[in-house]
Amino acid sequence: MAERPAPHRGRQPRMTRTRLWLFWSSLAVYAAIVAAVVTTSWLVHLDWQLMLFRPYKQWPEFHAFLDYFVVLGQRAPTAVAVLAWLGWRAWRQHTLRPLLVLGGSLLLLNVTVGAAKIGMGRLGPHYATEIGSNEMWAGGDIFPSGHTANAVVTWGVVAYLATTPRARRTASVACAMVALGVGSTTVYLGTHWLSDVLLGWVAGLLVLLALPWFEPGMAYAEAWLLDLRDRLRGRPTGDPSAPASLSPLATRVSIVSQRPTGPAAGTGNEPPREMARVSSGTGPPPRPDAWPHLGPHAARHERPPATPGGHRRPPQSDRPGGRTQARTGR
Repeated sequence: MAERPAPHRGRQPRMTRTRLWLFWSSLAVYAAIVAAVVTTSWLVHLDWQLMLFRPYKQWPEFHAFLDYFVVLGQRAPTAVAVLAWLGWRAWRQHTLRPLLVLGGSLLLLNVTVGAAKIGMGRLGPHYATEIGSNEMWAGGDIFPSGHTANAVVTWGVVAYLATTPRARRTASVACAMVALGVGSTTVYLGTHWLSDVLLGWVAGLLVLLALPWFEPGMAYAEAWLLDLRDRLRGRPTGDPSAPASLSPLATRVSIVSQRPTGPAAGTGNEPPREMARVSSGTGPPPRPDAWPHLGPHAARHERPPATPGGHRRPPQSDRPGGRTQARTGR
């Protein structure tokens, strides 16, 4: 049974000591921001100062541009754009890992951020009821900022899947700039508190840092999906007695009968070069009697000489002054 060719895989990130330290540090910052908002600390007062400052009225000339720029944090447009890029990479590299990483990260983001939004129920600046309050558990859904967290995760996956250190650094810087810009834009437009944006940045970072823990599960899902595809196509995958022509992703093999070389070459008894394509379910295998009219090859000692006898030039006695006359005149 032919083995499935190993898909191209870049260097997969591991849960190193540095990544673990960053994860637990980010989780501590996450808890600190939540505690600062729940206790109505200085962070809530800063939220109200920025909201009452109304940046969109202070600098109205940027409003039109930032209305379009903030789309880089919306889930549907960003997911479609990144899905197109990662889909092309998956096709080129013959692996489902880029698509599974994107899907798994978005699922993890929706579960964690969505649960936090519903659980804390904070109202946004436009729906605030009392100046100076934290507006918690009032039926809202803006804490943490989904725009900001989505910008971190969706564009951060591109950096996470980069195959070279230089590409990873470049993509990480670009992702950070987009995430910072999207979060700041929501504060400018007045759709989020500053603390919402801070928690959104940390929430997205936690999802990216936790992805290596889910790599084994995504590898198992990739193998399962490929086996399911092969079953739907009628290609057995786990049976070692299955013929190679039915094996998944079987590579085509060319069987070529070479012309004989050496003394037997040039006798005219060898058949023309035979080429038989053997692939999954296409073309019959080469038959042993493909050239029945030629018969068996003769042994070497039974073959006629390669050149006719008497090939040497006969003596020419009629040549004047020749070497033969000189011999006979002696």
